[in-house]
Order: sequence, then structure tokens, then C-alpha cells
Amino acid sequence: MSVPATATTDTLRREVDRRRTFAIISHPDAGKTTLTEKTLLYAGAIELAGAVKGRASQRHVVSDWMDIERERGISITSAALEFELHGRHVTLLDTPGHKDFSEDTYRTLLAVDSVVMVIDAAKGIEAQTRKLFEVARRRHLPMLTFVNKLDLPGRDPLDLLDEIERVLGVSAAPMNWPIGTGDRFKGVYDLRTQEVLFYERRPGGARRAPVVVTGAEDPALADLIGVDARRELLDGVHLLQAAGTAFDREAYREARQTPVFFGSALANFGLESFLQALADHAPPPQPRESDDGTVIEPTRSDFSGFVFKIQANMNPRHRDRVAFVRVCSGVMTKDMQVTNTRLQQPVRLSRPHRFFGRDRETVEAAYPGDVVGLVNPGRFGIGDTLYAGTPVRYPPIPNFPAEHFGALRLQDVRFKQFDEGVRQLEEEGLMQVVFPSHGARYPILGVVGALQFDIVEARLRDEYGVACRVDKLSYVAARWVQGDADARLTLPNSVLSTTDRRGRRVLLFPSEWDLQYCERENPSVQLLAMA
Repeated sequence: MSVPATATTDTLRREVDRRRTFAIISHPDAGKTTLTEKTLLYAGAIELAGAVKGRASQRHVVSDWMDIERERGISITSAALEFELHGRHVTLLDTPGHKDFSEDTYRTLLAVDSVVMVIDAAKGIEAQTRKLFEVARRRHLPMLTFVNKLDLPGRDPLDLLDEIERVLGVSAAPMNWPIGTGDRFKGVYDLRTQEVLFYERRPGGARRAPVVVTGAEDPALADLIGVDARRELLDGVHLLQAAGTAFDREAYREARQTPVFFGSALANFGLESFLQALADHAPPPQPRESDDGTVIEPTRSDFSGFVFKIQANMNPRHRDRVAFVRVCSGVMTKDMQVTNTRLQQPVRLSRPHRFFGRDRETVEAAYPGDVVGLVNPGRFGIGDTLYAGTPVRYPPIPNFPAEHFGALRLQDVRFKQFDEGVRQLEEEGLMQVVFPSHGARYPILGVVGALQFDIVEARLRDEYGVACRVDKLSYVAARWVQGDADARLTLPNSVLSTTDRRGRRVLLFPSEWDLQYCERENPSVQLLAMA
């Protein structure tokens, strides 16, 4: 199917050029969700931080829409937020920061064209930040960096720049420079425009017009910020001029350099120039490589996209399952017919939705870079490619091997709801599910992070009305048997034989020694970490 008559080639190019699709990543508590909320506030998408526009009484974090997220104060699932910013159509994907939900974040990073990294000014590069950066690096995603919490005691800005370069192996180009830190924080100096933006400690943060000076050496700065603060700023700027990295748009786009902004998301401070840079310099939707190596341009007339996430119960009253699709080329239109490459079956897109956290609205058309939700009648899976016209298939989305295992025990008699809930949470990719080959057929869950067990219990209780508990098991690895699955294998008694929903044999190992022993003793089969 070619570009609809209502969407000419020029229209498609124009819409692609103004799209910006990015994810925000950070270590927990660095301020990622706060930055998300303040970005929406600045863009006019909400009226109060934590409230969807027009619903000011609902003081909740927009991106943390699940009840359990609000109860625990952490992000456990990615959220799609779509809005206008400086003439750009922006899709922001807020990702979980906690390591136990890194698989959801990984899938989300496959659906974006750039990344914003948030760093706590006191803590610098933390473990989860580094892991997520490596995922972004493997995808060659350009990255903007926001050093947060400048209004609190923190490390020397030069040390932070050095750490970014030394630990992450990417050059850091400061875009502004802090004037003091912690209780001496007076604002930032824009290194490109030579503006001073003042920070004042008052309810709601800083609100004083920026002042343009002729440079850091302007004597007027002493009157504005004080002699000592001017001297400290001057020393920092001189050092940056002599040995610092200047912003290079091409180097940023090629993921060799990260522009660095200093500010405070909680105090609404330093966001304006950061968001302007995001609109001006972040790349529009990029070409995608199909699984046969063909490069698919976003301006190709035929529609294509892929499912990177499935979420159950976004509308609890209807128990719906939503497949999140990243549009890669062409135009997706309401009621169009597409093909699912995995099933090789046609699917009619009767009600595509645009999302703002949990809220949704039906859209008539979606362009490359957009994230669209499709109500999932069991016909979509994570990694599915959808296309119209010329066939295309995008590479599959890999799963992470489970590291923690537990037996899920039903504690009431709601068997139907229990089975439905387990199936739908498994479909989301929240966990892997296998069943003992002999004896009682109860679900055994495999997850990447142990905190996911708590999430499973809570969601089955809150969304499906099922009381259950997870009893942790002492297995460390699962392996799918490839080859002669019916062969009589030499296994220690400690190894548990199970099957997945497709009837494939899966072995659970209590130690690496048991795994290595089985590999040596059973050369006729392969033991795969993922099916």
C-alpha cells in the first residue's frame, strides 16, 4: 500500500522531519521521572506536574500510571507520551530505571532514535546508568546528558565531565556551566549564547529573566553574581576553552559526543535550553535495517512497523491488551489492512491509538517515529513486524535469560482468572512460564529481577482479583533442550525437567556446575539459554 492520497510524499517527508522519538534513561532516583514530568509541564502538555492537562485534581505522575507504580514510587513499565515541543512532534518513552526491569527498557530502546541520560550531580555515573548507556551505544543512539540536582550538594562539574568521558568512553561537550553548586548555586552560564540564567530559592523554583553579557569576563557579572562566584566561573570557562570539548552536531548525531546540560528538574531550572537543544539537534526517525539487511527508509511509501511492547489492563474495565507499535516507514491509517509477518495473516487496524500515559485517543494517521497502540486480540506478539505493500521483516527482539525462579501458588479458587492473568503477563514479556513435567502442574516463573515476583503478585491481585504468592526456588538457570528432546538424558536429581506452553522441554539448574555437567554428559542435544 502506497502513501494515502491524503498524505503526499512531501507531507510524509515533512512529518518525518519534525518527529523526535527518544527515551529517558537513568539510575533509580537520579530524577528521570521528574524530568519527564517537567518536560511535559514546559511543553504545555500538563498544567501541574503529575496531572494531565484539564484534570488538575489528579496529582499523579503521568508516566507512572499503574497503581503499583504510584504505591511504590518507582517506574516498573515504559510509558509512551506524545506532545508538541518547539514545532516538533515529540514521542517520549519513559523507561524503568530499576535494574530488575531492564528487559522492558531494552525493548524500548529499540524503538527510539535518541536518548536522554539523567545523572545525579552528587553520584555521577551509577551502575544502571552505565548498563543502559552500553545498550544505547550498541544501537548507535545519539545521547543528550542532563546533570540533575545542581541545587543540592554535588560533585565538581569538571569531575563529572571527566567521569562521563572516562567511564562511558564518549566525549562530553558542556552546553552550559553552573555558577556554584548546592547552597551556593546561583544559576548557569550558557556557553554558546553567553547568557546568565539565575536560580532563586523560592517556591516553584527559579523565575528571573536571563541576562546577556559579553562573556564570562564581563565585569558586570560581578554585580550580578558576586565577585567570588564570577572568579570561580571564569576559572571554569577558561579551563573549558583551553581543554574542553566544543559541541559538534555531527559528532553528537554519530553518538561520539554527548552534549551536557546542568540544572535541576525538580526546581524547573535549566530545562529551557536543554529542551531547545533536544528539538533542534536530536535526529528525526532514522532508516531501519530489515532482517535480510535491506535498509528501510522512513520516507518509503509502504507502511511498516514493529511491536516492541505489550501491556495488559491499560483499561481495567475492559481487560484490554495493547500492542505498542513503532512506525518505521510510510503512513499507518485507521482501518488499513496490514500483514503480520509471524502469522502471515492480514490484520485490520480498526482503532489505532495515540497514548499519553494511560490516556488514549484514536488517530486517523501515524507517521514514522510515532508509537501507536493497537488493541491486541491475541494476534500480536513482541517483535512482530507489521507491513502493507512490499513485504518486510525487522529483526526479532531478543529476550533476557531468567536469573530468578519461583513457584506461583494460587491461594483461592479463581482458577480461570488465575490462568488468564498468568497468560497475559507472560505475553507482556514480564516473565517466562514453565510447568513441571511430572506431578502437580503449577506455573514456575523465570524473571530477570527478583522484584518482578512482587509485581506479579500485586498485579494478579489488583488487576485480576486473584490471591497468590510466589515461593522462590533455588534454580539459577533455565535451558531449552534443542535436538532430540525425547532422548533419555543423563541428569542429576537436582535438575528439574519442565515444559513451556508450546510443549518444549526446559531444564532448570540449581548451579552452574550442574549445567556444565549436563552439557558434557549429553552431547547429542544443545541446551539453549533462550527458546
